[in-house]
Amino acid sequence: MRRQAFVYPTKINEMTMKSTETVLPGYGVENAGSNKEDAIIYDMIVFCHLRWGFVYQRPQHLITRLAKSKKILLIEEPIPYGENEYATANFIEAEPNITIMQSRVNHIHEIAQVIEKYIPNKQVKVGWFYSPAFSSLISSFKFEKVVYDCMDELSLFKGASAELVAQEKFLMSKADIVFTGGKSLYESKMHHHKNVHCFASSVERPHFEKALNGIPIPEDIAGLKKPVIGYYGVIDERINLGLIADVADKNPTSSFVMIGPLAKIREEDLPKRSNIHYIGMRGYNVLPNYLKGFDIAMMPFALNESTRFISPTKTLEYMAAGKPIISTPIKDVLRDYGHCVAIVDTADEFSEAIGDITTYGSEEQISQFETILDNTSWDTTAAKMEELLNN
Repeated sequence: MRRQAFVYPTKINEMTMKSTETVLPGYGVENAGSNKEDAIIYDMIVFCHLRWGFVYQRPQHLITRLAKSKKILLIEEPIPYGENEYATANFIEAEPNITIMQSRVNHIHEIAQVIEKYIPNKQVKVGWFYSPAFSSLISSFKFEKVVYDCMDELSLFKGASAELVAQEKFLMSKADIVFTGGKSLYESKMHHHKNVHCFASSVERPHFEKALNGIPIPEDIAGLKKPVIGYYGVIDERINLGLIADVADKNPTSSFVMIGPLAKIREEDLPKRSNIHYIGMRGYNVLPNYLKGFDIAMMPFALNESTRFISPTKTLEYMAAGKPIISTPIKDVLRDYGHCVAIVDTADEFSEAIGDITTYGSEEQISQFETILDNTSWDTTAAKMEELLNN
């Protein structure tokens, strides 16, 4: 038994995980054909473009809840192999009823070869897709139902494959039901499938409400000058780095905290200022502690193709922690939360919002959070999805 190393610490790191290559019952080249009676029977196969051990977000929230009634295999994007290596797979018991399959192949379609070797049971109740890039694997199983949970418009992301649009069209043609991660995505997909349902990002409220209690503030931000304006999440092409730099210049006595891993941008792309603090990767379990140290939470997203359809999960998490929020005018944020989130376009507007919040407080704003939070939870979202799927 060993602990699997992951790129980003999340809930999964709080557990001792069993990782094995070709030795789980029914797996392995040597016994794939001979021990089918011992093979694990999965109720659901999930195909996910995100590493299970990366940022804890929609797939982890939903799949862990669905796993209470289903045995689930989650297949991640492949890890390429080099010369003198061969196609294989690594299986990780991540959480109760959840096994992660990390395949060592050079292209997603080659996962089909690994499936033939390691997964004798092709009859599976549910195929659950987070990325159209896996759509070629539909024929590798005999799914009773196919689900497409569209959490992002991946074709618009930096470095996206040109094939994604055609792959999504194919996946939509095979899907029995489509879920979307926000209203803008719903409006984009509703005309392309007869059974589309909007399930915007939700929240694990009790976890983030810990920030309202006497939990400690992490040492790496505890001594920063106030106000502390913070963000957590992936730092990539969706973040308006120029805006952050300009706001930091206009507010030299404020501290700006950026928590999270870099993706598709380089460290040298980050604006460097004495009052901008890049904390790095932090786990889901300690996010409430960092929120405790924020005076204001921010969502400094750029307005570009990659943010056109996003519905940030962190919006409700910030609310649950009771933090006033400043955001750029992301469509779903402006539409759903514009009445209680400070919406800004420019560095001057951002600076004015900081001044208003620190001077006058935000009691009315935070009281409006309660109404929003009372009507959503990941538990409710997962239950409604499962009900629709069963029906």
